[in-house]
Amino acid sequence: MDPLSSATEAFTSFLFGKVETTRLPVRTSTGQAQAVYLPTAAPGLGDSGVIIGREVYSGKGYIYDPFQLYGQQLPAPHWLVLGESGNGKSALEKTYVLRQLRFRDRQVVVLDAQGEDGVGEWNLIAEQLGITPIRLDPTSAINDGIRLNPLDPSITSTGQLALLRTIIEVALGHGLDERSGFALKVAHGYVRDTITGRQPVLMDIVEQLRHPKPESAHAMNVALEDVRAWGLDVALVLDRLVDGDLRGMFDGPTTVGIDLDAPLIVFDLSHIDRNSIAMPILMAIVGVWLEHTWIRPDRVKRIFLVEEAWHIINSPFVAQLFQRLLKFGRRLGLSFVAVVHHLSDVVDGAAAREAAAILKMASTRTIYAQKTDEARATGRVLGLPRWAVEIIPTLTPGIAVWDVNGNVQVVKHLITEAERPLVYTDRAMTESSAPSEQALALELAAEAEAEERAALAMEQQLADGVVGHPGSTVA
Repeated sequence: MDPLSSATEAFTSFLFGKVETTRLPVRTSTGQAQAVYLPTAAPGLGDSGVIIGREVYSGKGYIYDPFQLYGQQLPAPHWLVLGESGNGKSALEKTYVLRQLRFRDRQVVVLDAQGEDGVGEWNLIAEQLGITPIRLDPTSAINDGIRLNPLDPSITSTGQLALLRTIIEVALGHGLDERSGFALKVAHGYVRDTITGRQPVLMDIVEQLRHPKPESAHAMNVALEDVRAWGLDVALVLDRLVDGDLRGMFDGPTTVGIDLDAPLIVFDLSHIDRNSIAMPILMAIVGVWLEHTWIRPDRVKRIFLVEEAWHIINSPFVAQLFQRLLKFGRRLGLSFVAVVHHLSDVVDGAAAREAAAILKMASTRTIYAQKTDEARATGRVLGLPRWAVEIIPTLTPGIAVWDVNGNVQVVKHLITEAERPLVYTDRAMTESSAPSEQALALELAAEAEAEERAALAMEQQLADGVVGHPGSTVA
């Protein structure tokens, strides 16, 4: 201490006396002491990709792109979207696709099972991009509508036979026995080897099943009548695609002019009964057709988006087909997006084992509002943290829980004014590109309410000792 400071301290002590103060200990709870901690938030997913919206807790922008994250933060680029109707699943899907298409190396196929006014839900977006949807309709197909040929030469012989088996097994509800499988294999081989100058069609297979050639029986040393009997059930199933309620869509050469190089390909399935056997049969044909004609090693990043995906996963044979497609496509840059209303539609269905395998491959899960019981069941199956399960029933439209390989966030989806008239499917929103003042006021009120709920939930988590997610950082 310098001489001046020493003199000053001595003089002060002489006048007032030397006083020492001590700080008394403070006893408090973690709930009260939380105010001394800086706010925390889980780390983001980076700043490269498609912006989705913003995180509710931290206010940061939320950016997601499976192709950018794959191999580093994501073991697989596939995505599962869950939630009840009216909470924003459709708006999220559409804006996500529109934003992905801003990149030159992106291509999207959409299986559009919803619709209004006789067209699919994605019709407006397709028109905006100058694209004609591939509308599969049994009625219009009879009058020279769109056709997809399961025996298209662009599909390998092995792929054709696998597709035929899948169609038949879906329709029958069980696997083919060895004898029926042999009859189908013989008929397909004969058609493939003898028909030239045109595309073979399903009617050719049906004719060979009804009238097998003697050499087919001699190859297995069986009677010709036995081969005919083995193929009877197979012929009856395929006849439904040729002359039954599904005729016109698959019983002729593939329609010329389907542009598989367009940035967006929309299969409009809105005219197909979603609860009939036609839907899984259709999904099987489209899936294999795309596998052999669309997915190519050309460095293009592809997105395969399927609405009402439980129609796929609920059939064991179709689920196995799509499971193979996911494994195969992962090497060639394919991101599969499955949109499902309720997880119970899948895990409690006939293809529970296959569904579990597909769900396991979905490293990204987005969950919109669900009822409490459904949210708990979803949390158990997907392994969500307790705080996320508790908040799901309180979510308002447009806000969802995102789980990206364990990085869990609550995210508000943001829609631009340019996107708004394209993504809302109800007539009140699509007739005008500018929403009414009342609609904007309701949206702002809902956003404020959601933020208030999120803040209260965070306070409760802190009071319970849940300060942040594992690996959280200062926001």
